[in-house]
Amino acid sequence: MVPALAVICIWQLFKSLNNHQAVRAYLFGIGLFIVSALGFSVSTFPYIVPFAVTYADAAAPDSSLKFLLAGTVFLLPMVIAYSGYAYWVFRGKLKHDEGYH
Repeated sequence: MVPALAVICIWQLFKSLNNHQAVRAYLFGIGLFIVSALGFSVSTFPYIVPFAVTYADAAAPDSSLKFLLAGTVFLLPMVIAYSGYAYWVFRGKLKHDEGYH
Protein backbone atom coordinates (compact mmCIF):
# COMPACT_ATOMS: atom_id res chain seq x y z
CA MET A 1 0.00 0.00 0.00
CA VAL A 2 2.79 2.44 0.91
CA PRO A 3 4.68 2.09 -2.41
CA ALA A 4 1.44 2.65 -4.34
CA LEU A 5 0.75 5.82 -2.34
CA ALA A 6 4.32 7.00 -3.01
CA VAL A 7 3.92 6.45 -6.76
CA ILE A 8 0.60 8.33 -6.75
CA CYS A 9 2.14 11.24 -4.81
CA ILE A 10 5.14 11.42 -7.17
CA TRP A 11 2.94 11.27 -10.26
CA GLN A 12 0.59 13.97 -8.97
CA LEU A 13 3.53 16.09 -7.81
CA PHE A 14 5.14 16.17 -11.24
CA LYS A 15 1.75 16.68 -12.92
CA SER A 16 1.11 19.67 -10.65
CA LEU A 17 4.57 21.10 -11.32
CA ASN A 18 4.08 20.82 -15.10
CA ASN A 19 0.71 22.58 -14.84
CA HIS A 20 2.16 25.35 -12.59
CA GLN A 21 -0.17 24.49 -9.70
CA ALA A 22 2.06 25.54 -6.80
CA VAL A 23 -0.29 24.81 -3.89
CA ARG A 24 -1.20 21.39 -5.22
CA ALA A 25 2.48 20.56 -5.81
CA TYR A 26 3.32 21.70 -2.28
CA LEU A 27 0.60 19.50 -0.79
CA PHE A 28 1.73 16.46 -2.78
CA GLY A 29 5.32 17.15 -1.71
CA ILE A 30 4.19 17.07 1.92
CA GLY A 31 2.21 13.91 1.18
CA LEU A 32 5.31 12.28 -0.30
CA PHE A 33 7.30 13.17 2.81
CA ILE A 34 4.60 11.68 5.07
CA VAL A 35 4.32 8.52 2.97
CA SER A 36 8.13 8.14 3.06
CA ALA A 37 8.17 8.47 6.85
CA LEU A 38 5.30 5.98 7.10
CA GLY A 39 7.17 3.55 4.87
CA PHE A 40 10.29 3.81 7.00
CA SER A 41 8.34 3.27 10.21
CA VAL A 42 6.48 0.27 8.76
CA SER A 43 9.69 -1.31 7.50
CA THR A 44 11.56 -0.96 10.81
CA PHE A 45 8.68 -1.67 13.24
CA PRO A 46 9.01 -2.31 16.24
CA TYR A 47 12.52 -0.82 16.19
CA ILE A 48 13.50 2.84 16.20
CA VAL A 49 17.17 1.95 15.82
CA PRO A 50 17.12 -1.30 13.82
CA PHE A 51 17.76 -4.38 15.95
CA ALA A 52 18.83 -2.25 18.95
CA VAL A 53 16.11 0.02 20.40
CA THR A 54 12.37 -0.67 20.24
CA TYR A 55 9.57 1.86 20.63
CA ALA A 56 8.82 0.55 24.12
CA ASP A 57 12.47 0.91 25.16
CA ALA A 58 12.61 4.51 23.92
CA ALA A 59 9.34 5.66 25.49
CA ALA A 60 9.47 8.05 28.42
CA PRO A 61 7.71 7.25 31.71
CA ASP A 62 3.97 7.88 31.82
CA SER A 63 4.36 10.81 34.24
CA SER A 64 6.67 12.62 31.81
CA LEU A 65 4.32 11.98 28.90
CA LYS A 66 1.36 13.36 30.87
CA PHE A 67 3.36 16.49 31.76
CA LEU A 68 4.32 17.03 28.13
CA LEU A 69 0.73 16.48 27.01
CA ALA A 70 -0.50 19.14 29.42
CA GLY A 71 2.15 21.57 28.20
CA THR A 72 1.37 20.84 24.56
CA VAL A 73 -2.38 21.31 25.07
CA PHE A 74 -1.68 24.71 26.61
CA LEU A 75 1.17 26.00 24.41
CA LEU A 76 0.36 24.64 20.93
CA PRO A 77 -2.79 26.75 20.47
CA MET A 78 -0.78 29.81 21.54
CA VAL A 79 1.96 29.06 18.99
CA ILE A 80 -0.61 28.52 16.23
CA ALA A 81 -2.45 31.73 17.16
CA TYR A 82 0.79 33.74 17.20
CA SER A 83 1.84 32.35 13.82
CA GLY A 84 -1.56 33.21 12.36
CA TYR A 85 -1.33 36.71 13.83
CA ALA A 86 2.17 37.19 12.36
CA TYR A 87 0.96 36.12 8.91
CA TRP A 88 -2.03 38.45 9.27
CA VAL A 89 0.12 41.44 10.25
CA PHE A 90 2.61 41.00 7.39
CA ARG A 91 0.11 40.13 4.65
CA GLY A 92 0.22 42.23 1.52
CA LYS A 93 3.46 44.05 2.39
CA LEU A 94 5.20 42.87 -0.77
CA LYS A 95 4.12 43.91 -4.24
CA HIS A 96 3.76 41.29 -6.95
CA ASP A 97 6.97 42.20 -8.82
CA GLU A 98 9.16 42.63 -5.69
CA GLY A 99 11.22 40.06 -3.85
CA TYR A 100 13.32 37.16 -5.02
CA HIS A 101 12.89 35.86 -8.55
